[in-house]
Amino acid sequence: MRLPGWVAFSKLPPGSRGASTLFSVAPRSHHNTLTSVRCAANSARSMAEEAKKLAAYAAVDNHVQNNQVVGVGSGSTIVYAVDRLAERVRQEKLNIVCVPTSFQARQLILQHGLVLSDLDRHPELDVAIDGADEVDADLTLIKGGGGCLTQEKIVAGCAKHFIVIADYRKDSKALGQQWKKGVPIEVVPMAYVPISRKIVQLFGGEANLRMAVSKAGPVVTDNSNFILDWKFVGAQKWKDINCAIKMIPGVVETGFFVGMAERAYFGMEDGNVLMRDAPVN
Repeated sequence: MRLPGWVAFSKLPPGSRGASTLFSVAPRSHHNTLTSVRCAANSARSMAEEAKKLAAYAAVDNHVQNNQVVGVGSGSTIVYAVDRLAERVRQEKLNIVCVPTSFQARQLILQHGLVLSDLDRHPELDVAIDGADEVDADLTLIKGGGGCLTQEKIVAGCAKHFIVIADYRKDSKALGQQWKKGVPIEVVPMAYVPISRKIVQLFGGEANLRMAVSKAGPVVTDNSNFILDWKFVGAQKWKDINCAIKMIPGVVETGFFVGMAERAYFGMEDGNVLMRDAPVN
C-alpha cells in the first residue's frame, strides 16, 4: 500500500529476492518446517538488502552531478550508495570529492578509489547522502544506531541538500513505531550517569548506556565519547525535546535530525523506490 505523497520510481533489475519462493510449498515435517523458517529469514534479509540498494542507487543517480562535493554517510545502506557513486565516477568520468561521516565511510571512500577530503578543505557540501534508523511522516529522523550521529549531523548540516536512503522497514508515521532501540545520545563519558538521570526525570522512559558487543565495557564513538539510548514513551514535540536534551551539560549531540532531511528514498518490497519530500513550512 502506498501512502499519500509517495511517488513510484522505475524498477531496477531484480536481485536475489526470488529466493522467497523456496519455502512456499514445504511438506509438513519438523525438519522442513525449520528449513522453511530459515529460508524465510534469509529471504527477508535478502529483500531488505535489495531494497537498500534500490534506494541508494536512486539517490545517487538523482542527486550527484559532476564537480560536486558529496557527504558520505555511515551504515549498511551507504555501502550501496558508495558502490553506485564509484561506478558512476568510473563510467562517466565524474569529478567528485567525498567527505566522510565516520571511520567506516572514510574506509569505503578509500577502498573505492574515490577522492577523500574533509570539512577543513571543503566546509560547504553540495549534497550529503545518509541512511536512517527511522523516518517519520515529516522526515524527522532517528539516527545513530551505528554510533556516528555527531559527525553525521555535522556533515548533513554543511550540505546544501541532505538526502536520506533507507529500506521499507525504516518508514513510520511516528517515531518509535518501528525503531525500538531508543534515540542515541552522545555524551561525555564522565557525565553519562547524571545525564541519563536528568533525561528520565524530564521526559520519562529510560536511558541506558550502550554496551559493546566485541569488547568489554561501553561503546566508544569516533569522538571518544559514550552513547546513551533513550527509550521514550509516545510521540512528542521532537524539536523541543532535541533542544532541551542538548542543553544538558555533557551532552554532545542527539540522534534526532529535525528539519534537516530534504528528501527520502525508500526501497520497497515490490522492487520500486518511493520518494517523499519534506513538508513545506
